[in-house]
Amino acid sequence: MAFDAQRAETRFDLRYEDITQHGALRIDALPVSLGALWRALGIDDAVTRALWAHGILPILSRTDISTEGGPFSVQGPMEVLGGYTLSHGVDAQGQVSRLFFDMEAEVWGTTGRTNLPPPEDAGARRLAGRIRAEHVFTRPLAGPGDRKVLSLPIEGGSFVPEGRRAHREPTDALALPAGATALDDDLREDAATVHFGASHTDSNQHVNSLVYPRLFEDAALRRLASHGRDTKLRANQVTLAYRKPSFAGDALRLLLRAFVGEDGSPGCVGVFLGAEEQGVDRGRVYVQMRFARVT
Repeated sequence: MAFDAQRAETRFDLRYEDITQHGALRIDALPVSLGALWRALGIDDAVTRALWAHGILPILSRTDISTEGGPFSVQGPMEVLGGYTLSHGVDAQGQVSRLFFDMEAEVWGTTGRTNLPPPEDAGARRLAGRIRAEHVFTRPLAGPGDRKVLSLPIEGGSFVPEGRRAHREPTDALALPAGATALDDDLREDAATVHFGASHTDSNQHVNSLVYPRLFEDAALRRLASHGRDTKLRANQVTLAYRKPSFAGDALRLLLRAFVGEDGSPGCVGVFLGAEEQGVDRGRVYVQMRFARVT
């Protein structure tokens, strides 16, 4: 039993809502590519069964997404090129502290438009976006002291991936980009309280990871509008760092801080907090989102 199929190429189809009016992919369309890539990688079912038999799952901890301009048509399939890596992290004493499963992909398409006249370079192959999804192996159903996974089961024993990388703290997403100018002195609470219902959840029994960027984008545009900024923008970069899940029936506050990047592009950083949770370090999801102007 081995993790030996690490790279693959495949395709996936777009939904109508995945493309903006200007022909760019929405940021929440990119994660679909990872599902197609997972199936194309052909990871042996025996591997996932063995992990599940020990109560081990790779839990999403961080996603970085960026999209390019296009234009693309919903009628053409998108190409996915990517794969996964296994690695471990260490603590201050150099001992294994976490095991990571990370996926990365580039998404490519051919230029075109869905309903409007085609662009001059119609049919040209062009990069549509990139995505990186970081996961930490854990035992989510175990007791608090037994959730950490320090080796992976294989036939006849266990192993620790040779690769090594640093762990990024979720709160890192709150740091403004280099050279950015803050529009807010600090994080300020959004006027709207987020109330989750069953339609926000998925089969993992909690709020789906893509719900957060959609809610955050709405709040970020409200915040930028409050600073007199034009909201004819599209979200083209996002970092999502997940610390704690939310569930149907939960009420969350959203704290945001608006900024303008060194290149003039606006954005916001922020954190989703439970209604009774105090302190930024107790957040559930941390977000940094940047916008591109559209014409």
